[in-house]
Amino acid sequence: MPITIREGGPDDLPVILAMLDSSVEWLVSQGRTEQWGTEPLSQRPRTVESVVGYMDEGTAYLAEIDGVPAATLILTDAPGAYLSRLPSPGEPERYIHWLASDRRFKGRGAGAALLAHAAEVTRRAGVSLLRVDCYAGADGKLVAYYEANGFTPTQTYTAGENDWPGQVLARRV
Repeated sequence: MPITIREGGPDDLPVILAMLDSSVEWLVSQGRTEQWGTEPLSQRPRTVESVVGYMDEGTAYLAEIDGVPAATLILTDAPGAYLSRLPSPGEPERYIHWLASDRRFKGRGAGAALLAHAAEVTRRAGVSLLRVDCYAGADGKLVAYYEANGFTPTQTYTAGENDWPGQVLARRV
């Protein structure tokens, strides 16, 4: 089935949060609780504030399969404040936040389609740098996923009281 991508808006917040919750549920079922914990992200006020804040700053996109939202990401002009101690890239950039999918659509290419769309939107805006950060602990599968989609690891960092291991990745577009 073809994947269509559309811009999201405030009315899509429940769908986006449901995708994040689906991802947490799937991670927990895999025994991979270090990334986002065990509780639904929609039940965490700071997470909801983060999603809403990035939606206000940038543009949410949703990939749909047969008209059903299958994956999402938010594209802004800068990383989150939690990365403020890292060196700036020294050039304009677009930054991906909250890439997630409804795990019912796992393996159908919705996430990859969104990443390709983000690269195209970035290129059309006259910006040549697209970046993202992600959880870099455990088995490294998430970093490998971004690498398989054209990103190169650039900087590592730790965040929060538990020194959550993160990886910034970049892609030239």
